[in-house]
Amino acid sequence: MNDPRPARRAVEAVWRAESAKIVSALTRHTGDFSWAEDLAQEALVEALSAWPTSGMPDNAGAWLLAVAKRRAIDGWRRRERLVARQPLLVSDLRVVHTADAVAELGDPDRIDDDVLRLVFIACHPVLSAQARLALTLRTVAGLTTEQIARMLLMSVTAVQQRIVRAKKTLAAADVAFEVPDRSERPARLASVLQVIYLLFTEGYAPSDGDTPVRPDVAREAVRLARQLSALMPSEGEVQSLIALMEFQSSRFAARVDVDGLPLTLAEQDRRRWDRSAIARGRAALGRADAAGRDLGYYGLQARVAACHAVARSFDDTDWALIVRLYDGLESLAPSPVIRLNRAVAVSFARSPRDALVIVDGLADDLGDFRPWHAVRGELLEKIGRTDAAAAAFETAATLPGNAAEAVVLQRRARQLAP
Repeated sequence: MNDPRPARRAVEAVWRAESAKIVSALTRHTGDFSWAEDLAQEALVEALSAWPTSGMPDNAGAWLLAVAKRRAIDGWRRRERLVARQPLLVSDLRVVHTADAVAELGDPDRIDDDVLRLVFIACHPVLSAQARLALTLRTVAGLTTEQIARMLLMSVTAVQQRIVRAKKTLAAADVAFEVPDRSERPARLASVLQVIYLLFTEGYAPSDGDTPVRPDVAREAVRLARQLSALMPSEGEVQSLIALMEFQSSRFAARVDVDGLPLTLAEQDRRRWDRSAIARGRAALGRADAAGRDLGYYGLQARVAACHAVARSFDDTDWALIVRLYDGLESLAPSPVIRLNRAVAVSFARSPRDALVIVDGLADDLGDFRPWHAVRGELLEKIGRTDAAAAAFETAATLPGNAAEAVVLQRRARQLAP
């Protein structure tokens, strides 16, 4: 009997890599976002049944799309609408893998990118902010409801309910598969930027799985941001987000050791950082400054990343400036995660004891959040409370998250245990 587990892992990998292109292509062909995702999910179920015996096809994404389109034809037959939809079915699917650089567009309101169209649909203002994020992370990033729940600090049930309600709301509103006109874009921009950055974060620090980085996912987020920049060239926050992602992308080659385990910022060999990515980040920050507006959420985050990018060594980092930047972020968009990140900066700018007071005050908000326990372990170790530090690292390792990261946390715990 064939073992279904390799096929399941293959399906999951293909879904993570291809889900956005598949769902966006199906949405373009059917005109129905909710149905398109259902068709894609049905194709996944068929793959789980077929691939253990037939093997994974050479072009798995095209296989899934073909199956989903056949199911769409069956659905139209049942609805007696096949004739009306026939012209859409015969058009060729073109999944465009654009280069890193975005070409100049003759029409500033035109953009031929199905994935960005999909992001704009899922970020429609008829949906609540949380529903937009949950739906887009599910559809564009291919994340599971469990991953989304951890990312948004919500329960799995709440995420599931928001996704179901969001799809129904979009269907009822008959939202078109198109980038909104210029007057409607500002209402969606904040959500679109947040989704793109969360997609990047899933590539930079995956929420689960065995690999500590997924550069392909991060590159797709950067590509989407550049496409968005072509659509909205005067938006400083778009440029700031590009800068932030470029600075963080510069570290990819140095983020893991020879065993494929993640390295902290202090452990990384900065000679391996991508200086061209840093230069692109600084150029994007310059374009953001030229927009002539106050620093926004991504502008402040980008400047934190710039502090790390320009420091010659970890010890040369301007931690006092980073604390002030986090003060600005906390004022602009208060959240327990921002306060946790600020506490890390405080530990270097002032003292680990000062930072520990801040971190302990976040226990009610972040007690089930792996990074909270990991940061707390670092601070406890620095002040000499090694037993408590070992316990914190051990707890962090047991919480949901990336498997490679858990290995490092368990190793830290063993090193400190009596």
